[in-house]
Amino acid sequence: LFSKQGNAIITQHQIRGQRFHYLNHGIKRLVIELEFETCVIFLVHLSIKFRHRHHQLHDLHELIKQARKPIVVAGDFNSLWGTHELQLFLAASGLQNANLSNTPSHPSRAPRRQLDYILHSADIRVTDFFVPNVCLSDHMPLVCDFEIIGNGR
Repeated sequence: LFSKQGNAIITQHQIRGQRFHYLNHGIKRLVIELEFETCVIFLVHLSIKFRHRHHQLHDLHELIKQARKPIVVAGDFNSLWGTHELQLFLAASGLQNANLSNTPSHPSRAPRRQLDYILHSADIRVTDFFVPNVCLSDHMPLVCDFEIIGNGR
């Protein structure tokens, strides 16, 4: 089961730095950090267990506080209890949800839950966001176009 899971960032932009962080709680605990010229992207896949996710969000907040560029945090947050589960994280981090209409992405055959998020700092402006009807996984993909409107935190 675990060998069939994966995360990836596909980009044409030059990657300035990469780091792999392992959160302290849960089985799913890898955070991929990629630094680009103008921003930093964190790719996550959080735990299915609520208690572990709660600790992981705290640890993730500590990681993103260190970034000195605009931030995008994206991935499967497994927020099985809904978007209110992320409210404290969003308030503490100042990040915003790119999915303003809360379009569900899971399960892909008949989406009814928003488990996947693209969150961004205030110095990023989302120019387009959509969830294409693609069923290559149990989650539908999220597509977000954005531009940097600030140069750092």
